[in-house]
Parts: sequence; structure tokens; C-alpha cells
Amino acid sequence: MSEVELLRTIQPIWVNRVVQSMARGAGLREDLRIQAESFFTKLEQALETGDPAWLDPILTDWSLSLTLTDLEVSASSVLKFTILLQQITIETCQEVLDDHQALLMITTLLPIFHYIIEKSAQLEMEAKVSHLTAQLEQTRQNLEKLDKSKSDFIAVAAHELKTPLTLIEGYTAMLREMLEQQNGINHYLTMVDGISNGARRLRTIIDDMIDVSLIDNRLLSLNIQPVWINRLLQLLQAELQSALQERHQTLIIQSFPGVDELTFADPERLLQVFRNVLVNAIKFTPDHGTITINGRKLPGFIEVSITDEGIGIDAEDQLIIFEKFSRIGNVALHSSGKTKFKGGGPGLGLHIAKGIIEAHGGAIWVESNGYDEEKCPGSTFHILVPHHLEPPDMKTARLFASLLTPSTKTGAYESE
Repeated sequence: MSEVELLRTIQPIWVNRVVQSMARGAGLREDLRIQAESFFTKLEQALETGDPAWLDPILTDWSLSLTLTDLEVSASSVLKFTILLQQITIETCQEVLDDHQALLMITTLLPIFHYIIEKSAQLEMEAKVSHLTAQLEQTRQNLEKLDKSKSDFIAVAAHELKTPLTLIEGYTAMLREMLEQQNGINHYLTMVDGISNGARRLRTIIDDMIDVSLIDNRLLSLNIQPVWINRLLQLLQAELQSALQERHQTLIIQSFPGVDELTFADPERLLQVFRNVLVNAIKFTPDHGTITINGRKLPGFIEVSITDEGIGIDAEDQLIIFEKFSRIGNVALHSSGKTKFKGGGPGLGLHIAKGIIEAHGGAIWVESNGYDEEKCPGSTFHILVPHHLEPPDMKTARLFASLLTPSTKTGAYESE
């Protein structure tokens, strides 16, 4: 009797055992019987031809029919089923056939079942990976929607807050003017100054919220003009002088290659980037500390580095600080002022700086040896500003033609 004939001998008992082992209800038994008979037919073809790939279609169907519960649990459903089929096959051969025939059949079928089990594991793993990939994609889309809804809320809230803030500023200015016309009421003027300072700080926060919304929705527009980085740094030094004096800190601006060279960028936005980083340096540097601005010229870029003698940043926080609403300062010090030591804030400055510099085509990152309030290892922020020697368009070229070198002028107007 051939091996195929021996296999057919065990078929009725094999099918019944599979059905009894796996199915509980009558409907399920009938469906499983069809599946078992189909599998057995493919097993015969594999045995007859010596090619176990005959079983691929039915194994693929089983892996594709896995339920959501099957895919989410760690156990392998299809793999367990095929192992059970192998076990039932061996037991049936031993009971139905004589010892010699049973040994022959088991020896012949084991390589085929080895292939079946490996193929089942592969197909089930692919199905689970595909399911997890789809879940991750859905999660990513949900997070994007959530982030967009947050950005939309920030934009709406910021614009809504601007209207009452404008009224407060307007009436405060009128009240100041009235009080200044009268003498002997300086204490009222002090109160008005307090209102003005609070309103000014609130406007800064609202403007930052609007900038965050523009950056997150890729709507930030740049007003490209000729820029000299050294002039921006000088403006900032004058602007922050009172804060530096209050904290008894020293700001040193080194001269470095490229700092006094013309480039095309948005001066207001670049000033905002440097300001946000410098304010952070002042905030996290103890009194009497030093902040140093240096840099270098790289191919296509001017790198500006701002180094402080502050409390430093842990390695795990060095990426987080560029995310919106992130902060490593003490929340309890939130209202203590933007440049007070370790003062709190909404955590928008570095996120905005990153968005602005990336909109220019540059980059920003930080280096620090860690966080230590006693040793103060400090931090260095690197700001990579693209060095554009030519205007971005003909309109800008005409507007600033007098500032361009003859070679640049020629290059700019040759395309007309």
C-alpha cells in the first residue's frame, strides 16, 4: 500500500478527531469539518508531489481569518491549531496503522508538518504585524487630530484674549495720562504701572500662543530682508541690559567669522530666536554668572552659540525642552518673572525658536553635561542660521539693490 493510500486510510478517523477536539456546537462542527477535509486534501497533494507549498492557500486563509481578539493576544492561534493537527495525525497513525506503516507515515509526514508549522508561524506573525502597523497608524492620525485641535484652540483663545487686552491697555494709557496731569498722586501711577506691566506680559504670552499656532499649522510667514547677526545681538544686549544688571550677570559677545556678514532672513524673527534663548540663559544662570555668545562660519551656515553658566539640563530633557508647554523650571515660581532665577513660564520660547529657525532652513540644539544646581555645569545652545548671499526673489533684489555687491547684483538681474 502506497503512502498516499495509507494516508487516505486514516482520513475519516482523523477528520472526526479534529472536529471533536476543536468544535463545541453543531454549526461550528460542520464548518470545521469542511476546513479539516480541505486541509487533508491539500496534505494528500503535498505528500503525492513532495511539495508542501500546496498547503499555503489554506494556511493563508486561516491567518487572514483571525479575529481582532486573536490578533491582540500574545498567543498564536493558527500555530497552536497546526501543532494540534500534527499531534492528532501522529496519534491516528499509531492507532489505525500497524507499527511499520505508522512509522513510515509519521516519518514521511513530519517534514511536511515542519513546513506547515513554520509557515503558520510566519503568516500569523505577518498578520499581527500588519494589525499592529494599522493600529499605530490610527494612533498617529488620532494624535495628529488631537494636536491640531489643541493648536486650533490656542489660536482661537489667543485671538479672543487680544480684544479685552487691547481695551485694558487703552484704558490704562488714558488713566495714566489723566493722572500725570495731576500732582501728588504718585501711588496711583505706581498701580497703573503694575497694570501696564501685567498687560504687557499677558500680550507677550498671547503673541507666543499665536506664534505656536502658526508654527504648528505651517503658516509662519517670513519677511526676508538683509540681516547682520552682530547688529541683532547688539540690539538684544541693549534690550536685556536692565535684566542683566538686576541679576548682576555679564553678557559677552565675541566677534567670530560671519557675524558681521550680510545674509537674507527675517530680522524680527531671528531677533525673537536669539531673545528667547538669551532670556532662558539669564533665567537659569545664578546671579553674578556669565553668558557668552560666540560662533563660527560653516559652509552655507553661520552658527551662533550661546553658552551660560547655569544649572544645566539633563540628557533626557535636552529634546523635551523644544516641545511646546515643556519646562524644567519650578512651576511654583511661574509668576516670578521671565528673567528671575529659575522663574517659570508657559514653556513656549524654545518651541517658537525651533519653529522659526527651521522655517528659515536652519536648526537649533543644546549641549549640557547635566543638571546640577550646585556645580552649575551650564548649557550651550547652538543656532544654525542659513547664510544666503543672494535675495530670495527679484522683488527683494530690487528693493535692496544698493546693499548688494556688483557680482551679486549681476547674478540677481541676469534672470530678468
